[in-house]
Amino acid sequence: MRRRVNSLCRGLLDGLFPVHCALCDLPSGRDLPLCRDCAAEMPTNSPACSRCALPLPDGDPARLCGACLASAPPFDRVRAPWLYGEYLAFLIQRWKYAGDVTLTPLLADLWLTAAGAPSHVDALVPVPLHWRRQWRRGFNQSALLAKQLARRGCPAVADNLVRRRRATAPQSGSDALARARNLRGAFTVPGPCDNLRLAVIDDVLTTGATAAEVARALKGAGAAEVEVWCLARTPPPAG
Repeated sequence: MRRRVNSLCRGLLDGLFPVHCALCDLPSGRDLPLCRDCAAEMPTNSPACSRCALPLPDGDPARLCGACLASAPPFDRVRAPWLYGEYLAFLIQRWKYAGDVTLTPLLADLWLTAAGAPSHVDALVPVPLHWRRQWRRGFNQSALLAKQLARRGCPAVADNLVRRRRATAPQSGSDALARARNLRGAFTVPGPCDNLRLAVIDDVLTTGATAAEVARALKGAGAAEVEVWCLARTPPPAG
């Protein structure tokens, strides 16, 4: 009976105040601003490297990419269930740069839907922004995503476990080597993390330089395991 009443209420609300898809602007038919047709067009990140989530060619039996085989990154695993394609890029840029924080529940839902059952971790650790960048933007998108995931049953958020020691130049447009140099020593962990299993929360993984530097700082403070949970992984460079 309760389910039927809820369904009727939902139908009434959809009729009076329909939620529109953030991509096609048609009624989404559900509480979240993404219709099922647009969601079906978004590519998942599979197959992918089991360590850094780098997309692998279809049919590639390798569980690790060449880079991880040659030199293992400081984090233990990346969970990036989506490819950074056109649709998801639009949503993330609208959320992150246009300040549409109402998209946060949708992005958390996309991660939870595609990532499967999360690994057991003790806390979620958002990648910190430098205070000047956060002041200009008005929020830390990684912290928003982490808090939304915690509301949906994931572990609590450890907001101040990692701090950004200094401002860094924008990463977009830089290659992997330049990103690594730019971030070296940028993060500090003021307290102990003895034997903690932690998940670093970020929006998109490109070269992995930010995630690696945060993981290195956490491992240096005693963390037992560090995973990286992010919405999407960028495809490898063409050629």
